[in-house]
Amino acid sequence: MILYMHPENPQPRAIAQAVEILRKDGILVYPTDSSYAFCCMIGNQQGMERIRRIREVSDDHFFSLVCRDLSELATYAMVDNSQYRLLKAVLPGAYTFILKGSKDIPKKLLTPKRKTIGLRVPDHKITQDLLEALGEPLLSTTVTLPNYTAEDLREIYQIEDLLEKRVDAIIDAGDCSHLPTSVVDLTSGVPEIIREGAGAVDIFI
Repeated sequence: MILYMHPENPQPRAIAQAVEILRKDGILVYPTDSSYAFCCMIGNQQGMERIRRIREVSDDHFFSLVCRDLSELATYAMVDNSQYRLLKAVLPGAYTFILKGSKDIPKKLLTPKRKTIGLRVPDHKITQDLLEALGEPLLSTTVTLPNYTAEDLREIYQIEDLLEKRVDAIIDAGDCSHLPTSVVDLTSGVPEIIREGAGAVDIFI
């Protein structure tokens, strides 16, 4: 199914359709402030396995937790005052932050050794409306595929051609950036840039 949505004024009915699919343990491709991404609900183990099979990644591939805002993010991560100020300065935005997980996160979502998780608060109207209607965070990972570079997947029609029959729905909001998020590890107290992507990293240097 293709759900067509205006990127800045998504139709509530289409958002409701997407939420219904997620609540029925479906998987979606949706737009973010970086690239398109796969998503499913927390607890949808089968959905996570389907996404891993599509991407052809191992069972230990971890998903990011996509939150509505900073207060929701702080529910799932241990954030001190300095980390909070830094997060507040750049979120919402095209970043994934590696943080120590809180007791509210299912253990299977944490990295085994470090007990960390990647957290996102995207600056995209569709993503925000989807999260608001759902009432909880989503598990998410960038749309990448074997034998296809990010450049190969810049345009939504390419994603639809490759994935329409493999996921339950694709939210078509036009072309996104092909860049993934910038990944910043905050667990040591000093920001460490793991990957430079769509989000500017000058503030962390």
